[in-house]
Amino acid sequence: MEGHTIPRLELCAAVLATQILQTVLDNSEIEFDEVKLYSDSRVVLGYIANTTRRFYVYVANRVERIRRITTPEQWLYISTDQNPADQGTRSIPSTKIQESVWLKGPPFLTLSNLVKENPEEHELVNEDSDKEIRPLVQVVKTNTSEKPATNLGSHRFEKFSDWISLIRSISILKHVARSFSKKTNPNSTQHTNNNRDYRDSVPFHQAKSLIIMETQKDFYMDDFMQLTREEKLRRDSPIISLSPYIDSNGVKRVGGRLNRLKDISNQNELNPIIIPGKSHVGMLIVRYFHAATEHQGRHLTEGAVRAAGFWIVGCRRLVNSIIHHCVKCRKLRGQLLYQKMSDLPLARVTPSAPFTFVGLDVFGPWQVTSRRTRGGLAHSKRWAVIFTCLASRAIHIKVVEDMTTSAFINALRRFVSIRGEVQELYSCTNFVGSTNDLKIDTINVGDGPVKDFLYRRGITWKFNSPHSSHMGGVWERMIGLSRRILDSMLLDHNNKNLTHEVLTTLMYEVCAILNSRPIISVSNDSEAPQILSPSVLLTKKTGRVEEPFQDLGIRDMYKAQWKHVQVLANSFWSRWQKEYLQSLQGRKKWQSERQNVKTGDIVLIKDKNTPRNDWSVSRVVDTFSGEDNLVRKVKVKVTRDGTTSCYVRSVTDLFFTLSQDRAADNQEKLNKEFENLEPRLCQYTFAILPNMPPETNSLLAIRARPYEKGSARSRHTTIYKNGSLSCLAPSITGV
Repeated sequence: MEGHTIPRLELCAAVLATQILQTVLDNSEIEFDEVKLYSDSRVVLGYIANTTRRFYVYVANRVERIRRITTPEQWLYISTDQNPADQGTRSIPSTKIQESVWLKGPPFLTLSNLVKENPEEHELVNEDSDKEIRPLVQVVKTNTSEKPATNLGSHRFEKFSDWISLIRSISILKHVARSFSKKTNPNSTQHTNNNRDYRDSVPFHQAKSLIIMETQKDFYMDDFMQLTREEKLRRDSPIISLSPYIDSNGVKRVGGRLNRLKDISNQNELNPIIIPGKSHVGMLIVRYFHAATEHQGRHLTEGAVRAAGFWIVGCRRLVNSIIHHCVKCRKLRGQLLYQKMSDLPLARVTPSAPFTFVGLDVFGPWQVTSRRTRGGLAHSKRWAVIFTCLASRAIHIKVVEDMTTSAFINALRRFVSIRGEVQELYSCTNFVGSTNDLKIDTINVGDGPVKDFLYRRGITWKFNSPHSSHMGGVWERMIGLSRRILDSMLLDHNNKNLTHEVLTTLMYEVCAILNSRPIISVSNDSEAPQILSPSVLLTKKTGRVEEPFQDLGIRDMYKAQWKHVQVLANSFWSRWQKEYLQSLQGRKKWQSERQNVKTGDIVLIKDKNTPRNDWSVSRVVDTFSGEDNLVRKVKVKVTRDGTTSCYVRSVTDLFFTLSQDRAADNQEKLNKEFENLEPRLCQYTFAILPNMPPETNSLLAIRARPYEKGSARSRHTTIYKNGSLSCLAPSITGV
C-alpha cells in the first residue's frame, strides 16, 4: 500500500511520543512513579495492544518500537476535544490561548483527588477490512496410514461395557447393513429382509472375528502388514516371542512350539487368538470370564480366558486390574479401610493430677441376689462404670443398679466427690442422654477444630464416633482386664450368693489390683527394684515393707512427711516421662498414610450382626479431618426399606467399593456421549430403546428429517424388528 493514511500518521505520532518520553527519562533527575501516554486514535491503541493478529512490515516495525519502550497498559484513550496535540494543528483565537488545553492540559490532570485510571482493553478496529493486518491462514492437518479403507476402528468398541453385547450389536449391524444393501427396487426407500440369520451361531462368530481383527489391526498394524507380506517381524515387536500367524479368517493367532499336536488338539487351545492387553476388547473379555467364574480370583479367571482360546498380552496384569476395580469383588472380599494412627491427645502425654482427664465406659451386667422371698431368691442385674485416668492409667470403678441416666449421674457424683473435679471426660456416644441433665458442655470430636476450642470452666465431655472402640482403647483395655480378674474372683465364690455388697467389694479389689500393675516393663536392675504403678501416685505408697526406724520422735515425722510425699510424686512423674511416655512413641499398626475417603464415595458398612451379603451400601456425604488433614471419621447416608438415615462412622468400619473420582469420570463420559449424540443423528443412525430388555431390544435406523431448520430434536424413525420395517417419530430423549 503506497502513501500515508491517517492510521499510519497517527502511529508515527505515537512513535514520536515514545521517543520523546525516552529522552526525558534519560536526561531528567526526577524519578517518575508512573508514566501515562494518551492518544485519540483507537486504531493505534488497538495496534499497540494486539496479541492475536499479525501486521505487515510498516505497522509491525513501529509497533515493535513502541512496545520496546512502553507497555500497552501505559496507553490510554483521550477524546479529541481534550487532546492538547489536536489544538496545536488548528487555529484558535488569541484571547483563548491562555485558557486552552494547549497550555494548561486536560482538566482532569489538575484534579487534587486524581484516581489512577484502570487500563482499558483496546481491540482492533475493523480487523477484517484493515489492509495493515495480515489475513488469517487456516491450516488443516491430515493423517494418513496404511490401514485399509474398510477398517472399522476399535475406538468405536469403547461405547460398550459388555463383551456379548458388543458381539450381538456388531452381528445385528452387519445383518441390517446387508438387508439395506439388497436394492431389489431402486425407487423404494424401504428394504426388508425376513432372514433372521443374525441370531444364529455363524454370524455371532463372524462378528467376534471382525471385532478381534479390527482390534489387532489398530494395535499391531505394522506386524499385520509384515505378516501379510510374509516378512519377518521386527525384533522390538511385542508379540515376536509368540511366533504369530494369520489364519484363514484374518485373525492373528499364537504359533508357538506345539504345532505337531495340531491333528489331535483343539485349535483354540493350541493356537489361541492374540488380544492386546491395553485394548478395550481385552478388558471386556476379562470382565466377561471373570463374571462367568462367579467373580473368583486371578488364577481361575486367567484360566477361563485361556481355555476360551484367547492369549491376552499382559493378561496377569490386566486380570489383577479388573479384579481390583470390580465392585462385586470388593463387596465380597474387600478389606476394611484404615488411616494412619493419629497422634496421642494432649491429655495422654501431659502430667496432671490423677483423674483430671478421664475416660469412662459401662460394662456388665452381673446377676446378684437382691432379696429373699417365700418363693426363693429375687435376682436383679448390676453394671459397673469404669473411670480411667488418661495420664497415670489409674482406674476407679463404681457399681450402678440400672442403665438409666439417674443411676449414672449418681455414680459420677460419687466419683467426683472422692477423686476431685474433672476437666475433661471422654466416652462413646452411649452417654449423650446424661449431658442434658448434668448441664455439661458436650463436644463431638468431629464438630469443628477441637484444638481451637477454649475450654470453659467446668467439665467438658468429648464423644468418640459410634462403633469406634479403638478410639477408646485406654479404657477398653481396662475393661478387659477387669473382667478377667473378676471372673477369677467369682470362680472361687458361689454366684448364687453374690449380692450387691459382695460385688461392690470385689470391684474395689479389682481397682486395687489394676492400680498396682506396672505400666512399664519390670526392670532387672538391682539398683532400681521399684516398679512404676498408678498406686504410687494415688496412695503415695510403694508397697514395700519398710524396716522400723530407731530413735525417731514426732518432730521428725512432721518434718519429713511432706518431703516423703513429694519425693514419691516427683519420682513417679520423672519415671513416667522418661520410661512410660517413651513407650508410647511407636505405632503398633496403621503405620502408613492412606488415601482419604472423599465425599461421594460409595462404601459398604460393616455390621457384625448380619452376613456380609446383607451389609448396607452407603454414600459418604461428609468427612471429618484431624489436625494432620487425615480423614478418620465420615458421615454416611444409608437407605433401608425406603427410609434414608445418616450415621457417623469410623473408616475402620467401611469397605471401599467405588470412588467419587471414578463415578465422576463415568458420569462425565456419559454426558459427553449424550452431547455428541445430536450431531451424529444424520441419515442412518443405529440406537437402542432404553425401556426394553436387552434380549428383546429393537434396532433403530434413524433418518434425519428435522421439523425445523438446524434442529435435531425429532426424527422420522424407521424401526427394524421381527424382519419388518415400521415408521414413527419419537424424540431424541427416548433413544
